[in-house]
Amino acid sequence: MCGSELTPKVAGLKPSDLRLQAQVKRVLNSADTPPSPCISICRMSDDTAYCEGCWRTLDEIAGWAQRTTPDKRVVWQLLGERLAAYATAV
Repeated sequence: MCGSELTPKVAGLKPSDLRLQAQVKRVLNSADTPPSPCISICRMSDDTAYCEGCWRTLDEIAGWAQRTTPDKRVVWQLLGERLAAYATAV
């Protein structure tokens, strides 16, 4: 037993999640090519199956460089939806 199972999980969105949520709005309101949402916290959550830093799936992360601009916008839209759903679920 490593002790992590004894550490209570924080409920709600973390500060990094709130920053990502604000960035979703900026990216979707911009005409520029969407940047990668990666914030170098690369760890898949057991609770959500999304990256704990950027809220993407493994497929979305692996295929980011090959995605078109419209496809990248779709991923950013999904990030906003995931964050909103998680915020209301916890």
